[in-house]
Amino acid sequence: MHAPRVAEKATPYWWEAAPLMPPPQQPIAKKLDVLIVGAGYAGLSAGLVLAREGRSVAAYDAMDPGEGASTRNGGITSGSIRPDYATLTRRFGEERALAIEAEGKAAREFLYDFIRTEGLACDFQPVGQFKGAFGYEQYEAIARTAERLAKKLGIEAYAVPYAEQRQYIGTDVYRGGTVRMDIGGLHPAKFHAELLRVALASGLTVHARTPVISIDRDGSGFRVVTAAGPVQARQVLVCTNGYTDGAVPFLRRRLVPVRSRIIATEELAPEVMARLMPKRMMITESREVGFYYRPSPDGKRILLGGRDSSRVGDPVAPKLLLRKGLVNLFPELEAVRLSHTWFGHVAMNRDMIPRIFEKEGIVYASGFCGSGVVWAPWVGMHAAHKLMGHEERARTAFDFRPPAFIPFYRGNPWFMPAFIQGYRMRDRIAMWRASR
Repeated sequence: MHAPRVAEKATPYWWEAAPLMPPPQQPIAKKLDVLIVGAGYAGLSAGLVLAREGRSVAAYDAMDPGEGASTRNGGITSGSIRPDYATLTRRFGEERALAIEAEGKAAREFLYDFIRTEGLACDFQPVGQFKGAFGYEQYEAIARTAERLAKKLGIEAYAVPYAEQRQYIGTDVYRGGTVRMDIGGLHPAKFHAELLRVALASGLTVHARTPVISIDRDGSGFRVVTAAGPVQARQVLVCTNGYTDGAVPFLRRRLVPVRSRIIATEELAPEVMARLMPKRMMITESREVGFYYRPSPDGKRILLGGRDSSRVGDPVAPKLLLRKGLVNLFPELEAVRLSHTWFGHVAMNRDMIPRIFEKEGIVYASGFCGSGVVWAPWVGMHAAHKLMGHEERARTAFDFRPPAFIPFYRGNPWFMPAFIQGYRMRDRIAMWRASR
């Protein structure tokens, strides 16, 4: 018996306008200055910088370039850090905590300038982000955060009381929220395609469907075995994030791939979109396992995403959960059809901070924790400068010790369904408290 079809297509909505286009096959170089594992946002950004500095550099991807999270994400330029400021301070000290928050602003500004100066046609829209709160306590907490961002970092951020909420989002589910105007949206698959275009034009070689099998020290450099044969590389950069496999076991024990799923509605009437998303903002929530959603770049659909606790196959339940969430937010969409539903892997680590680090000569740039649209290009670019010894240009708050390894973990995230259910239970308790 076949499962019911929840949406018309099980492929990313983004692939309609920007289908995956693997680059032309190129000969495998026997020797390289730098070999990059992964050709998503991070790998291509690093390769672009290295190629423009005259290095011989090639990126190897086990799939088509961008087939992973780079063309499957929501396209929100949040650059968010999951731990709050107090947690960052407790874990890393006040100096690094403030540097991490400040770097978010710098990373977004870098991304926007990069899109503009490189002429990347990726439907970037600087529309701002609304964050919805559940209950008065959460509203007060995120309002204080917005105030701190405005005072300390000069970010245009402010609280929106419940009485004014409908000016920003057409739902009564939240009890107020906050706005940040330094966050926008783009078309993630177009962004990757454009990044690939400029990287190839700059001299980066990209090998599609050519997985790296092993990386071993060989004198002062590395012997990298790929599916197309061995390569001698003076340096190696690993940018695999949520698609890390057994070729890099040290990283695999530290990153957990977590499914993130998105649904897209059919085209909605202009008056419906104007009522539900009047400012066309990106939307997120104060829950630990909440939804993120946005209008499509053409303003005709709503795309809504969230964490998916499934691990294998493509089950129906996570799709229905997102649809239920959409209707809970916007009851008038109960009868709307879904055009697409898909998932991809984000990479989490134990402290939930993106990272550049070096281990036995290999440089790693990974762990974007669901905010890779901003962090992956930023971290990839800094990793490239680290490889070239450009101390000042490589400086970043994310270049420090590796993430801690996860006990009894070798790449199979058997524990994630229980973790996600635990977070959802905490969210339900918080919402119950907020409704008393």
